[in-house]
Amino acid sequence: MRKIVRSFLLAATPALLTLSLSTHEAHAQGKKAGGKKPPTTQPGTGAAAGTGGAAKPIDIDAAPTGQPAAKPDLGPPPTAGQMTPEAAKAKRDFDQEKWEKAALGLSKVQKGETNDDEGNKQLAQYHLAISLYHLKFYQAAYGIFSEIADKPNHLKFNETLLWLARLATELPEPADIVERVGKYDEGQIAKFNNANQRDLYWQLNYLLGRYKYRNRQYDDAIKLFSKVAKQSKWFVKSQFFTGISHVQLRRSVPAVKAFQSIVSSIDDGADVEDETRMRDLAFLSMARTYYSASVTLDENNTPKILEDRLSAAVKYWNTVDVGSEYWLDALFEESWAYFMAGDYSHALGNIHTIQSPYFPNSYYPEAEVLKAVIYFSNCQYDDSTTIVSKFQQKYQPLSDELNGILNGFKGDNQEEAFYGFLKDVRDSKAKQLDKKGDLTKTVVKNALSDRQLLRHIKYVELLDEEQKRFDKATAEFKGSALGLDTKDALSLARDIAVKNAGALAKERYQRNIDELSEHLRNSAKILIDITAAQRNQLDAAIAGAQVTAKESERNIVKADEEHVIWPFKGEYWRDELGFYRQTITSRCGR
Repeated sequence: MRKIVRSFLLAATPALLTLSLSTHEAHAQGKKAGGKKPPTTQPGTGAAAGTGGAAKPIDIDAAPTGQPAAKPDLGPPPTAGQMTPEAAKAKRDFDQEKWEKAALGLSKVQKGETNDDEGNKQLAQYHLAISLYHLKFYQAAYGIFSEIADKPNHLKFNETLLWLARLATELPEPADIVERVGKYDEGQIAKFNNANQRDLYWQLNYLLGRYKYRNRQYDDAIKLFSKVAKQSKWFVKSQFFTGISHVQLRRSVPAVKAFQSIVSSIDDGADVEDETRMRDLAFLSMARTYYSASVTLDENNTPKILEDRLSAAVKYWNTVDVGSEYWLDALFEESWAYFMAGDYSHALGNIHTIQSPYFPNSYYPEAEVLKAVIYFSNCQYDDSTTIVSKFQQKYQPLSDELNGILNGFKGDNQEEAFYGFLKDVRDSKAKQLDKKGDLTKTVVKNALSDRQLLRHIKYVELLDEEQKRFDKATAEFKGSALGLDTKDALSLARDIAVKNAGALAKERYQRNIDELSEHLRNSAKILIDITAAQRNQLDAAIAGAQVTAKESERNIVKADEEHVIWPFKGEYWRDELGFYRQTITSRCGR
């Protein structure tokens, strides 16, 4: 095994050296670009107001946050005495499932207008939230349940956990119900571990596990995920987060086992949404985990490659289905593994496939950097220089255009404006992209199309749908104090959801620019090394890592019993994608 050409090459592949979370909802844990945190999410306002909201994004490079502070002792819950006639009538309406009448009456009790005691006000608050849930005013209901979840001595604190789980199926992840479930502990969840509520018990363990994962309490998260049974619809997601929790703890073996359990569970007919995607995502995760574990540092802090783990990574990348949305990702990442192994013919062949006209919207600028490095490693300096020059000519203007668009959103409070840009891009109406090249349009659309952004957009759309339901409510409800509170809760929630979506979209956009800037810097480093090599002033460590003529023999493509060589003459064929190889010989020492 030869030495690695240059240390910056490792830094150029962060998605491989640490498991990339960008392909799943876990990418919310990624490092922020841009410095400012997004606004917090408040579940509601007024009578339906919640105090909490979204935990700020976690920097996965930072130190763990540790255990949360101990919950304060708020004393025993209040006692509910005799109801007033108004409260009793509201409760009868509730029992008879007259949800609107019940909600109007319970709201008065909860606000203290009926002079009921604190215990009955708390009961009315809980039943009001349930009534709003049945009226499909989920955001307003969520706000009230959030208030209750903040009060461990509330009479209905434990029962609220059930309704938070139900809301988790009605509101998307950006509503941040995970944060509210985090107010509870394993003992409170264990109360649902019975024959009639087993599905709920599994779901709550998953949600609390997500909260622990978010706060980098990975061992606690793994413990909770392990309580989700295989027959649960939350099992596959739990295993995925189990795997990436182990990755964060540098435990590659249990991480791979967790990802393997996803595949075996799907093979056994597990209840999972989009099973083909999840299977490929598991294969991709296993490949990344093995690749990450294959790179170690020796006593001299020099990178060393463990060939068996690198081979395992290649095996799993090759398992990702050719029709998968992750196939090009797998092909490109596999190119780095082949490079590390010195198998340049495979690495260049993969890049050749990625750049075929069958994938006009693909965007892998780093592939050109890798290609230039391979030519440099084989002392083909003129070819490497040409590749870098074309790369810079193509991508420097792109970087300038991307930055130019972003400069239009400078200053504070630009999240809502950027959300508008996000929506316009998705609807192909963005004026900022007028007169821009096809590459710029492709990159912007790719940057603003990941799944988490789509979930944020969905959240805003669900709030809009809830507003339409409110508009169709009776005049009595809309004109009441509760109706005004519900309207305010929706308006505030939507404003914050839009700002959060805009902040995340801007972060994604900035990250794309930062990654491209890094590739441009790396390409400039290659030119510096080429100049040094041509002057025989190359660093000894780098010169010693270049390919010898003997090592170069393995990169001569030859036919065998199972393969035939068909020379490439400028025309791509779909059935040849993924099978291209490119002979490259070393000129070092000539």
